[in-house]
Amino acid sequence: MSLIDVVIAVAAVVCAVVVMCTARIGRAPALGLLGGVALVAAVQWLREGFYWQFVPTYLLLVVTAWFVAARPSRRLGGIAARVGVGMLVVAAAFAWVLPPVPTLPAPSGPYPVGTETFRWVDPDRPEAATDDPADRRNVIAQAWYPAAEPTGSGSRYLDGLGKLPRRVSQIPSFLMRGYDRIDTHADDRASLARDRDRWPVVLFSPGYGAPRAFHTGLVADLASRGFVVLAVDHPYEAAVVELADGRLATAVDDFPADDAAGERYMSVRQAVRAADLRFVLDRLERPGALGPRLSGHLDTERIAVIGHSFGGAAAAAAAADDDRIRAAANIDGTLYGDLPNRTLRQPFLLLESEHDETGHSERFLERNAALLGRLGAGGFRFEIGDANHYSFTDAPLFLSGPGRFAVAQLIGGSRGPVPTQRATADILAAFLSEPLGGPRADVVATAVAHRDIRGGAVGH
Repeated sequence: MSLIDVVIAVAAVVCAVVVMCTARIGRAPALGLLGGVALVAAVQWLREGFYWQFVPTYLLLVVTAWFVAARPSRRLGGIAARVGVGMLVVAAAFAWVLPPVPTLPAPSGPYPVGTETFRWVDPDRPEAATDDPADRRNVIAQAWYPAAEPTGSGSRYLDGLGKLPRRVSQIPSFLMRGYDRIDTHADDRASLARDRDRWPVVLFSPGYGAPRAFHTGLVADLASRGFVVLAVDHPYEAAVVELADGRLATAVDDFPADDAAGERYMSVRQAVRAADLRFVLDRLERPGALGPRLSGHLDTERIAVIGHSFGGAAAAAAAADDDRIRAAANIDGTLYGDLPNRTLRQPFLLLESEHDETGHSERFLERNAALLGRLGAGGFRFEIGDANHYSFTDAPLFLSGPGRFAVAQLIGGSRGPVPTQRATADILAAFLSEPLGGPRADVVATAVAHRDIRGGAVGH
C-alpha cells in the first residue's frame, strides 16, 4: 500500500474509535477531523482511481460522520450504530489484507534491471489448443537483464491489465485493478550494461497455469546479478498472455479427470513446453532477434534453463534433449513421461520447498530421486525449510504481512517469499556461475549460509 493508502486506512479507524468510544470530542471537531480524512480520500481516488479494498473504509467514514451528526440518543440506536461501525472496522481490516498495489522485493544484485518483451510465432508448429488450423504456436519471452542507468520508465507487471478474464490463476481479477502500479524494479527503456561483451543466458519457465509475471521477484533478482533471464509464457496454459497479434490468450481448461489420462496429458504438455524453450534457443541464434538492445550481446554458448513447478519439469525435459543447454534447475517440479529415466548430461539442481509444508506427492519424490540417480555431470539437491510451494513466487506478496502470517498458519510458508526467493537466487547464482563461464562457486556453502537449508551434492 502507498503512504496515502495507509494514512486513509489508519485515520478512518482512529476517527471511528475516537467518536464511538469517547464523549469528550465535540461535534464540530469530530466532523472537521472526518472531513480532513475524507478530503485525503478524495485526493487518493482522483490520483489513483477506485480500489474495491477501500469500500469498507469509505463506508466507515460515512457511517461515523452520520453518527456524529445524528448523535442517536436512544440506547438501542447508539448500540446499533456502534455495532455497525465495529463490523465496518472488521471489514476494512479484512479488505486491507489484500493490498491494492502489492510490493515486490527490490533486486539484491549490483546491477539495475532492464526488461523487454518479445512475442514470437513458430511457423512450424500448429496451435493445438485452438480450433483454427491456421493458428501457429506463439511463444512469449520477457528478457530481464543487467542494465546501465535506468530511465525511470518502469515496466508493466502483467499482460492484459484492463481486460483480464474473471480469474487469473484462481485469483479474482478484480483484485488486480491496481496491478498496473506494481513496481517491478525494472526499466523497459534501459540499455544493457556494458561491463562485458556477452552475458550468460538463463531461460525460465513458470509453474502450471501461472503467467510469467508471477515470478518477477525471482527473475529480476537473477538479472541484477549479471544474467540475462528470458521468462517464457506458454499460451493457453498460462492464465493470461498477450499474443504476437495483440489477442489475449487465456488458459484452456481441459485437464482429464482420469489419473492415467491426466498423466498422458501432462506428458504432452511437458513436451510442448520443452519445445517452446527450444524454440527460444533457436531464436537466440538468429541475428537481430532480440532487437538493438540485446542482439549480439548474449553468450549463446552459455545457456541454462530453469523453472518452477511444472516449469522445472519442462526445464529438465528441454535439457535432456538439447546439448546447447549447459545447466538446468528444477524448483519444486514433478516430472512426467520418461523424463525420470533419462540421463542429463548437464549439471542439475533440484530445489525443494519443505516436504512437511508442501506435502510433496510420492510421484514428486520418486521421480526426482530417479533423475538425480542418473545424472551424467552431477548436481545438487536442497530442501528449503519453512518454505512452501508458492514461496518461490510473487503470489504471497499479493497479501499484506498480517495476511501472509495468517495463511502461513494454514498452509505453511512461514519463511516468507522474500527470504525464500533471496536464498533461491543465491543458490541459483552459485550453481550457474561455472557452467555459464564464471568462476567456480561453493554451492553447498552458499546454501547452508541460509537458515535451515538441508541437502548437498549428488552424483559427484
